Amino acid sequence: MGGDDFDDPKATGGSADGRHGFAPIRAGTLLIASPSLTESAFARTVVYIIEHDDGGSIGVVINQPSHSAVHNLLPKWSDLAANPKALYVGGPVKRDGALCLGVAERGVDLHGVDGVMMVSGRVVLVDLDTDPADLASLLVGIRIMAGYAGWGPGQLDDELAQDSWLVASAMADDVLAPPAVDLWAEVLRRQPWPLPLLATYPMDVTAN
Repeated sequence: MGGDDFDDPKATGGSADGRHGFAPIRAGTLLIASPSLTESAFARTVVYIIEHDDGGSIGVVINQPSHSAVHNLLPKWSDLAANPKALYVGGPVKRDGALCLGVAERGVDLHGVDGVMMVSGRVVLVDLDTDPADLASLLVGIRIMAGYAGWGPGQLDDELAQDSWLVASAMADDVLAPPAVDLWAEVLRRQPWPLPLLATYPMDVTAN
């Protein structure tokens, strides 16, 4: 399990299983899209890893809000949804399904609580069939994503070897960061030098 806020703020590239001395990917780590992914659907994305094992990896993009309001799709969860209370685009897999991350209030232990599954630290997976009233006093907020990002065995290792991603530990607040925060740049800025320099990388390099 991760700590209350983050385990280790350092970002790195490298093997998903920790070979070659690089930090391993596990539940609660972030994948930060390399600036080189400009033509990809994952350009400037931040992916929160929910599960990583020998069978592959599952994560959700946490910085791509859609124009669909939670109130229109899952109205009972609207009050708990963090601003802007929009459905987020979690990734290209199963876009017709919804996955929900929640952040526990500080000091609240959600182990054994019905309707949630621990991911890392204060971050949990929320069962959307649960009554929100049962969780309202326990969670800071939730973020609902349509779809997720998935990698088969060895696939993420290949992408890391191609320097497609940087790896960093997540802070619980990252999951609920509002669109006004450039989360991609914010996560890079809190990494060891010289990675903060990447935060200034323009969205459109042809504009410079």
